[in-house]
Amino acid sequence: MKASRKSAPGPGSRHQPEQTRLAILDAAEREFACQGLEGARTDAIARAAGVNKALLYYYFKDKEGLYAAVLDRVFGGLKAAIEAALQPSLAPSEKVLAYVGAHFDYIAGKSRLTPRLIERELLHETREGSARVSHICTSYFTPIFSRLARIIAEGIAAGEFRPVDPMQFLPSMVAVIVFYFAATPVLKQLAGVDPLSPERLAVRRAAVLDFISSALFRPGLGALPRRARKGVKP
Repeated sequence: MKASRKSAPGPGSRHQPEQTRLAILDAAEREFACQGLEGARTDAIARAAGVNKALLYYYFKDKEGLYAAVLDRVFGGLKAAIEAALQPSLAPSEKVLAYVGAHFDYIAGKSRLTPRLIERELLHETREGSARVSHICTSYFTPIFSRLARIIAEGIAAGEFRPVDPMQFLPSMVAVIVFYFAATPVLKQLAGVDPLSPERLAVRRAAVLDFISSALFRPGLGALPRRARKGVKP
């Protein structure tokens, strides 16, 4: 008599906690991006993740807790990508290009729904005074903003940057990076092509680097603006 072979536990099992947790987060990110917190359904998330609903609550206390975990993963990943790009040995101008490239690449590498999730949280929820926005700002945006403000100040002092107000320039810089992704449905209609195709993303990345370096760098920096125009990663 042949011994029965046990199948390996899948993502719907407590024996694979990290695999199961990631499957739930992936499904939840898609559901929240499409439906928002109020409209999202845990039944739909559980089905998409291949788990039963009880297991979803085993890993995450409730829908709000799951939503918070999704946001932490999205914004935490962005912060980590930016921090990895800002090498101490780089000059201020190189750090700005590294930041822009890392921020752009992170969003471009996420699913097409992620920009919608970010936009929904930061625009819609901010009007409601969301405590989640306070957490996101404290944990992710404030450290990034403070570091970039110091880089701007260093670049101005070194003569690499024009004298700009970081409180005005940094939000504008972020807007240039992220608006393209939030506006992809409109851009697709206007251009008649997929704005998120690899070819269009490469063109947009180069344009963003060129625009920001032209707005910030003093004339005569030489290779850096040319490199930015070509879209080469720092």
